[in-house]
Amino acid sequence: MKCIDLNCDMGELPGMVADGSQTQLMRCITSANVACGGHAGNEAMMRATIEQAMAAGVAVGAHPGYEDRGNFGRIALALAVEEIAGSVHRQIVALEKIAESCGARLAHLKPHGALYIQATRDRTIARAIADGVARWRRDVVLVGLAGSVMLEEFRQAGFTVAEEAFADRRYESDGGLRSRKFADALLDTPEEAAAQALRIVQYGSVITAQGEEVPLDAQTICVHGDTPGAVEIAAAVRDALRRAGVELKPLGGE
Repeated sequence: MKCIDLNCDMGELPGMVADGSQTQLMRCITSANVACGGHAGNEAMMRATIEQAMAAGVAVGAHPGYEDRGNFGRIALALAVEEIAGSVHRQIVALEKIAESCGARLAHLKPHGALYIQATRDRTIARAIADGVARWRRDVVLVGLAGSVMLEEFRQAGFTVAEEAFADRRYESDGGLRSRKFADALLDTPEEAAAQALRIVQYGSVITAQGEEVPLDAQTICVHGDTPGAVEIAAAVRDALRRAGVELKPLGGE
């Protein structure tokens, strides 16, 4: 039986934390990437998100990004390597303190937004992220874009990695994600996202914005929590994979 982790970026939108949407999302996924107060989130949101994940049996991980809340961490910043490493470390420590008070242990880390995208192409930035994590712990899984140089750098830094694919993002022919500046960057219907997730697991490929088939091997698939209709999209992805006989379990899960 094939196995896959379903991850979701969480703790980013106050409304979703409070209105029950995140609780519904937790029923669809196996790993939650919790915003650490940099690009989004605060102590109360972190705590609520971790508690929701624990109640649902979902693995908890850190989701640090550029500390630029005004732009939701989705604008590339020209920071020095030390600044990036220090910021990543600072955000993880902030989340860990809350996780420990909840009785949870952080199992993985996935960079957010522009920091993630830059690291897929820039080895220096990827190394800075790994350095920031290494100042904290090394026995965590670092999640990064399947086939990208960020995973090579994470491995060279001594980390276990997980190659990530996206159910709700369109791809370019080089295997990168289509920029959000394009209107078709998101696959925002449950049907499209479920079909892409199924193709990734069954065939190890995606169909790009140019109509090409590109190979893609992944251990985890992301559904964004801030996409409109995220609950319906995540449920459709979960159900399609289960119907296909795919087992959903967190990274490193038994």
